[in-house]
Amino acid sequence: MNPQVGIIMGSQSDLPIMAEAAQFLEELGIAYELTVVSAHRTPQRMIDYAGSARERGIKVIVAGAGGAAHLPGMVASLTSLPVIGVPVKSSNSIDGWDSILSILQMPSGIPVATVALNGGKNAGILAASIVGAYDAEIGKKMDAFKTGLREKVEASAAQIEEKGWKAVLKE
Repeated sequence: MNPQVGIIMGSQSDLPIMAEAAQFLEELGIAYELTVVSAHRTPQRMIDYAGSARERGIKVIVAGAGGAAHLPGMVASLTSLPVIGVPVKSSNSIDGWDSILSILQMPSGIPVATVALNGGKNAGILAASIVGAYDAEIGKKMDAFKTGLREKVEASAAQIEEKGWKAVLKE
């Protein structure tokens, strides 16, 4: 099965966060590829990756980066595929805000969909939603996922309403 989602990160230290996206895609049976592509240390690798993604069957790219976080924006400048940026709080980060703002504040014409700091799972969910917009089977799986979220909240509400919040806290 050819990968439909590309998951890239600036360094291996981002893997615990980016693995959350991969795990969600696996749960839905969406093929993906995962690798390290550094905008600063391997710019040609980044150019080659972004330039060949569409012809390799990639539908959306999830790009995670910490610190200056140039990878998502630079990749978005090199492809017309949707790019989802995952700001990663790194050891040299300023509480993660440097990563968030570097991904979020893109110039006109180069949008990057941006999830929360360390939001690897949400990036996987968004990537699956994009794939599911054109793949009926994945769309149905995403519908079921969303239904599951709603049902979980409704069950929690019913439990609190029936038992009272004090009893639920004691459980």
